[in-house]
Amino acid sequence: MSETEAVEPEPELTDAEIEALASCPATQTHIGGQALLEGVMMRGRINWAVAVRTADGAIHVEEHDLPGGAKTGWKAWPVARGVWAMYETLALAMKAFGIAASLAGETEEEQLTPSEIGWTMVAGVGIAVAAFIVLPAILTNLVVGSSLTRPFLWNVVDGVLRLVVFFAYIWGVGLVPDIRRVFAYHGAEHKSIHAYEHGLPLKPRYIQRYETLHVRCGTSFLLMVMVIAILVFSAVPGRAILASLGVDATWAVVTFNILVRIVLLPLVAGLAYEITVKWAGSRSENPFVKVLLWPGMQLQRMTTREPDDGMVEVAVAALEAVADREAREAAVAVAAPVAEPELT
Repeated sequence: MSETEAVEPEPELTDAEIEALASCPATQTHIGGQALLEGVMMRGRINWAVAVRTADGAIHVEEHDLPGGAKTGWKAWPVARGVWAMYETLALAMKAFGIAASLAGETEEEQLTPSEIGWTMVAGVGIAVAAFIVLPAILTNLVVGSSLTRPFLWNVVDGVLRLVVFFAYIWGVGLVPDIRRVFAYHGAEHKSIHAYEHGLPLKPRYIQRYETLHVRCGTSFLLMVMVIAILVFSAVPGRAILASLGVDATWAVVTFNILVRIVLLPLVAGLAYEITVKWAGSRSENPFVKVLLWPGMQLQRMTTREPDDGMVEVAVAALEAVADREAREAAVAVAAPVAEPELT
């Protein structure tokens, strides 16, 4: 083609073609993502990419390799693989957040420095521990009394209060304009993956027809963590352990319960991973699974917003960087290992 030749426009799909593709069962993909400040991160089998809308209106895209090699040994064990997946997800989320935060803001003065980003992440972890573990434990002790007298009721009330704090937190941060934009990018991420799973062209006019909810959303995963935590913590023989140590002081009992929740959090996350990702993720059309996942799907209505076309374009830029790289690798590879599905 000469330089003067016009590029042929992509033919539009008819309504019938769109409906036919959309009505077909979705192809399960391992690609998942995360909403960021004015951007989206997408993660695939061999790489991850971040797309961020900069102050000048351009879309900054950068791609990075994931650590190579399939999960082997204990990393492939049930539950343990969920713990490792949680660690990888958190580590990657911090890297993606750092990239987006360094680009967000209309001036250099408004953009966060690496040091500020690091302290923000540390503060975020501290606030999460205080809000979702320490605060519910203290409130439960005030409402129920010592866990030594009514351990089961104590754990149930603690779990319910943790859910209340969780819902209140999501509702509260959703009132912040910048967070509402992050929630809209979250919706763009979900919509883009829906279109990709149904084989539609990754363009806003096709993507916007989908809803902002997705079965593999991390919000649903977090809700499952909260529910499973009630069961796991209730199974801990705290009264027997404390009695064997001769401990009955109120402050010591509350401290013990807080430490138990921090120590067992990886186990809880691993169990939630097995249920939401490994089991339910591949059975999303099963009626029982739909009922099980319904609360988490509804919770996504609080953490997603309808995106505009510009936000969808950012999500697509990140998704295409991952999908195109995998397509190129697949073209030269004899076979590729099956990848674990990721949270969206």
